Amino acid sequence: QVRLVESGGGLVQPGGSLRLSCAASGFAFSRYAMAWYRQAPGKERELVAGITSAGASTSYVDSMKGRFTVSRDNAKNTVYLQMNSLTPEDTAVYYCNAARFGRDYWGQGTQVTVSS
Repeated sequence: QVRLVESGGGLVQPGGSLRLSCAASGFAFSRYAMAWYRQAPGKERELVAGITSAGASTSYVDSMKGRFTVSRDNAKNTVYLQMNSLTPEDTAVYYCNAARFGRDYWGQGTQVTVSS
């Protein structure tokens, strides 16, 4: 059974940091590219960052560059998203995604709220 379980979300003040984790099971994690998406209320889901299967290459949406860092530990079947300098505009549900050759898996999401 494929599972992606996000954790680490919560309430944080503007300027603060959070580290999200996504624990994977039920598939060959190290063979899959991983990505983080987010969906704010009333908006479409958008890509945040991605990382290749071995972790050699990462990519970010321009507005996240320099603030967010995606990483993975294939020994632990986990992908991370370090988020710094958070703003209220970063408030959303954050989802992790695994993709490989047309196979596409999603987690249930973790809420991130940035507010004073």
